[in-house]
Amino acid sequence: GEVLALIGSKEGLAHVIWGYVDPGDVVLVPDPGYPVYKAHTLLAGGEPYAMPLLRERGWLPDLARIPEEVAARAKLLFLNYPNNPTGAVADLDFFQEVVEFARAHGIVVVHDAAYSEIRDPGCRPPSILQVEGARDVALEFHSLSKPYNMTGWRIGFAVGRAELLGPLATIKTNTDSGPFTAIQEAAVAALLEAPDTWLERLNGLYGRRRRLVLDALRAVGIEAEAPRATFYVWARIPAPFASDGEFVAYLLREAGVVVSPGSAYGEHGSGYFRISLTIPDDRLAEAMDRLRTSLA
Repeated sequence: GEVLALIGSKEGLAHVIWGYVDPGDVVLVPDPGYPVYKAHTLLAGGEPYAMPLLRERGWLPDLARIPEEVAARAKLLFLNYPNNPTGAVADLDFFQEVVEFARAHGIVVVHDAAYSEIRDPGCRPPSILQVEGARDVALEFHSLSKPYNMTGWRIGFAVGRAELLGPLATIKTNTDSGPFTAIQEAAVAALLEAPDTWLERLNGLYGRRRRLVLDALRAVGIEAEAPRATFYVWARIPAPFASDGEFVAYLLREAGVVVSPGSAYGEHGSGYFRISLTIPDDRLAEAMDRLRTSLA
């Protein structure tokens, strides 16, 4: 089939590497990016090649800068839009470029689209599978954790041509028996029966929290763009802190506030930090009050 149920998209993203990658194969991974891509490439004996995501490019990798000899050895190319940790959104022109690159080099694209439904009004992040020819080279992974608050239920799915899903299906057949059937039925109910207003309310909540965080950061001179999607805010550390590690340690020590250091997502995340919008409004407001006080 062309749809494969997963015990959470994280499980599928990890196992697809084991299905495709042999020792010495290259996997193209975004940097900064979700750590699973790099970690499981290393565990499988592959060689991760970092594709820098830079602000001046809208946090999109520059495929033209990948050396030909690296592309020739690559088995997989990981993408994640809307993006964790930056909140960036890719457009169809970029996905068209990706599909052409993958076809030219015999690479399978793994698009992690876990945040596709977490977006501002008027923003509709595209699927890579909308691009003509993408079905020949791309798989797309989705999660119910983000749009339906099913974190911990461990349910997601991968879509694509049966031939491309085959290696992942083989790994899963010999590793697990699939998600608990009752959880799959709950996922079906969420997808088919949740009212249209559900996502509107959820995205409204994240939009409200996003504004709260951005206002607090800007009040103390921290540079942060307003993301159009995901439930993260990606911000540059303020002066006089020398590193993101130093800054997040200071916030933990002086304010009792936990944020993620950008370098946890790769070398090119250095100098940034990530705030999650998934805690209740009152706790988030308290955290921002503490942050403002500690940096005043």
